[in-house]
Amino acid sequence: MLSRETVASQLSHTLSEIDIPNLGKKISGKVRDSYVVGAKRVLITSDRLSAFDKILTTIPFKGQLLNAMTAHWFEQTKDIIENHIIDVPHPNIFIARQVEIIPIEVVVRGYLTGSAWRDYQAGKAISGITLPKGLKKSQRFDTPLLTPSTKAEQGEHDMPISEEAILQSDLVDPGLWEQVRDAALKLFAFGTKKAAERGLILVDTKYEFGTSVNERGERFIVLADEIHTQDSSRYWMSNTYQERFEAGEDPHMLDKEFVRRHLMQKFDYMGDGEPPVLSDEFRIDTALRYIEACETITGTPFEGRPGDTASEIREVLANYSF
Repeated sequence: MLSRETVASQLSHTLSEIDIPNLGKKISGKVRDSYVVGAKRVLITSDRLSAFDKILTTIPFKGQLLNAMTAHWFEQTKDIIENHIIDVPHPNIFIARQVEIIPIEVVVRGYLTGSAWRDYQAGKAISGITLPKGLKKSQRFDTPLLTPSTKAEQGEHDMPISEEAILQSDLVDPGLWEQVRDAALKLFAFGTKKAAERGLILVDTKYEFGTSVNERGERFIVLADEIHTQDSSRYWMSNTYQERFEAGEDPHMLDKEFVRRHLMQKFDYMGDGEPPVLSDEFRIDTALRYIEACETITGTPFEGRPGDTASEIREVLANYSF
C-alpha cells in the first residue's frame, strides 16, 4: 500500500480536468472527461471526488484506482456481457468503442441503506417500489431490488424512476430494457459472490449500459462507464455485519459513503448550494481508504503512478494511433 507521504506528495499533481483540443469537443461528466474520435471514445478518469451529484475536490490517485477496479471487473464479467473497453494506454485512460448510452442509471440494491433508507424513513416509495413496514437500517432484502434513476445533467440530481414509467416512456425500447434488467441482476449476483470470497458484502451498485449494432444490424447492449468501484458501489466487511446490525450500529464500510456522512454530519450538506471545502488531511485519508478498498476487493497491491498526470496523458494521447 502506498505510504501517506507518497499520497500527500501527489496532492499538487491531482487531475482535476484536462483539455486535449486536437481530439475535438470535450464531454465532461462528474468524474470522466471524454472525446469521440471516429468510432472510438477516449475516456480520461480524473481525480475528482463527487457526492450528492456535486464535485467536491480532487483525491490523489483516485482516477487510477477507479480505472484499476473497473479493468479488474470488466475482465471478470466479460462472459456475462460485453463491455466497451478496447485499450488501456495509461492508468487514467480507457479507449472504448463508441456506444449509444441508455439514459437510465440502473441501481441494484441488496440492503436497505443510503438514499433508499432515507426515502424509506420518509415514507416514500423507492423507484416505484413500496417496501413493507418494520424494516431496519442496513437490513438485507430477501431478493435484490432494481431501482433505476434518470441520468441528470452535471450538477443536477439524478431522479428515481419506476420500471413501469420507463416502459411507458420512450427512454428505452422494452426489449432492450429486459436485456438491461437481466444483465444488471446477473452482474450483481456475480459481484456479490466474488465480494463474499474477499470477505466483503456488495451492498448496492450502479450500472450504465449502452447499445451497439452487430454485423447483422441487430442492436445489443454493452456495459459502459465503470463497474463495482468505490464510486459506483457500497461495500461492507462481512465478518462484523451481523453483530453490528443486531446492535443497531453502522456496518464497517469500504466505500465512499463515509464522504457523504462527513458532509452531512460536519457540514449539514446534502447537495444544495456550494459544497464545503475539504481539508488536505481529509483528502489524504480518502485516498488511503480508496487504496485499501481497491486492494481488498481485487486482491492486488495498488502501485500507483506518482507525478504530473496531466503531462503524461497529453504525451500518451499525442502518440496514440487511433
